[in-house]
Amino acid sequence: MILINLLPHREAARKRRREAFYASLLASAVAGVLVAGGVYAWYAARIADQQSKNAILTTEIKRLEAQIKDIATLQAEIAALRARQQAVEDLQADRNMPVHLVNELVRQLPDGVYLTSLKQENQVVTLQGVAQSNERVSQLLRNLSNNSPWLTKPDLVEIASGTIALGPRDPRRRVANFTMKARLLRASDVQKAAAAAASAASGAVPPMPVGAASAPAKT
Repeated sequence: MILINLLPHREAARKRRREAFYASLLASAVAGVLVAGGVYAWYAARIADQQSKNAILTTEIKRLEAQIKDIATLQAEIAALRARQQAVEDLQADRNMPVHLVNELVRQLPDGVYLTSLKQENQVVTLQGVAQSNERVSQLLRNLSNNSPWLTKPDLVEIASGTIALGPRDPRRRVANFTMKARLLRASDVQKAAAAAASAASGAVPPMPVGAASAPAKT
């Protein structure tokens, strides 16, 4: 016996396939939403964690900036205290400067030169005097330039010929009237210059004399 299916089976199959497609499409959409939500939640957590770290770093930076300001203030106060200390030390050292000045002039004045005026303004000393000749004035300049640790940078301002009477019976003698300026160093500057000279002298290597090399031993 031959059975013939007269029902619309093709329409039913197409309907089942359509329903299966819609179901898989819905499932894919739900899965995509779940994945996107998971990714969004993960990034949101990472962003929140980074923002928390940034807030901590901002707080630490502000604290360090406050400490840096305090350190800068302390450094300024220390510099001011050092400047005051140096000023006090300079004042204490300046009290002995006239003694050093007079002592140095006594040591450096050559024979045939004597001073008629001595004036000091801050660190500049003005000398006025009389010399037997221009050569004596030049010698005084050399002494102050090379031999004096307290007086430096001597400068001959003026030199002029003149005469002086040695006595009622002695004739007038020609002399050289001069005006000279020099800079008087402080005790701290003298100590620094002496230390630098000592360091340079200790660092210099003396040359080996000729013939100082040892000869080979004789057998």
